This record gives sequence, C-alpha cells and structure tokens, in this order.
Amino acid sequence: MRTASVERVTSETKVEVNLNLDGEGNCSIDTGVHFLDHMLTQLAVHSRMDLIVKARGDLQHHIVEDVAITLGDAMKKALGERRQIRRFGDAIVPMDDALAIVGLDLVQRPYSDVELYLWSGKLEDMASEDILHFIDTLVHSLQFTLHISVMRGTNDHHKIEAVFKAIALSLRKAWASDLGGRSVPSSKGMM
Repeated sequence: MRTASVERVTSETKVEVNLNLDGEGNCSIDTGVHFLDHMLTQLAVHSRMDLIVKARGDLQHHIVEDVAITLGDAMKKALGERRQIRRFGDAIVPMDDALAIVGLDLVQRPYSDVELYLWSGKLEDMASEDILHFIDTLVHSLQFTLHISVMRGTNDHHKIEAVFKAIALSLRKAWASDLGGRSVPSSKGMM
C-alpha cells in the first residue's frame, strides 16, 4: 500500500500529513484556512486519496506554504521510486462558468506553467497569490511537471475549484498502477 506520514515543525508552523494514495477519498482537513481546507478536500475526494492534514502557524502564508511542502513530501514518499505507474495524467473540468485544463507528468523534474486569470486579490479567506504559491510549492516538493490553464470563467472560486479537481483527476491517472508497462515509465530507464 502506498502510504506516508510526514510532520513538519518549524518556528512558524506545525503541519502533519497522513495519506494513502490508494484510498477512497476519505479526508479530514484542518489548516485554519477555510478555502485551503475546501481545496484540499477536493484534491482528496477526486484523486481518491485518503488524506489527513492538520496545520497551525503564525501567518496564513506560512501555513499555506508549509502545507504544500509537507503534502508534496508525503506524496513523494508514498510514490517511492515511481515504478509501475502510468506517469502522465490530464483532465478537463467544467464547474459552472469555469473550465480548467490540467496536464502533468510525475517525472522528477519540477516545472509549473499556471494560467489562472483571477479577478480578485482574495478568495474567501485566502489571498489569491497564496493559491499560486501553494501550487508552485507543491510542484517543487513532489517534483513533477504541471501545466494549468483556466480557459474561461468569471467566478474565481469556480476557477480554482475546477483547477484543484482537475489536478486531482490528473494525479489519480498518473499514479495509477501500470503493471503491464515498464518497471520505470521512461525510455531512459530512470525517472
């Protein structure tokens, strides 16, 4: 079973993440940032990853950043050597007025190209810039390539929720077992 428990304690935050990549989408999320909790719930439910996240800290920005670092570390630990996985994932997700497209590669080369086109500086109780920072930090922590494009939408909440659902569906495809494929899903023989 691909599971991991990671704790990160700094002078600014304390974050605990427990996950099972092969779960059913059960989750318990409590970061103190309500919009982040909502997005992490979408990530767990739609990737079918069982996820527990507990976080506290001095500033919202530090909490968001350290949750992304810890979540990425836990996913990386659970994936291990990334053998016998499909590696690539993509999804197109509509949510009312919004349409998000995501493509990703679980190769161990962190890169992100993110086009969100947000109108406001704040989503519920979370700064819009912290959403971008969360995504970029997760990419660097888990070490994967991620492309996101919000094709349309007028409601920023809908745009970001469509993005997180699309990331979740893409991850679910990419980390799915591919036992009939190569041991390492690369022509190089290593990720």
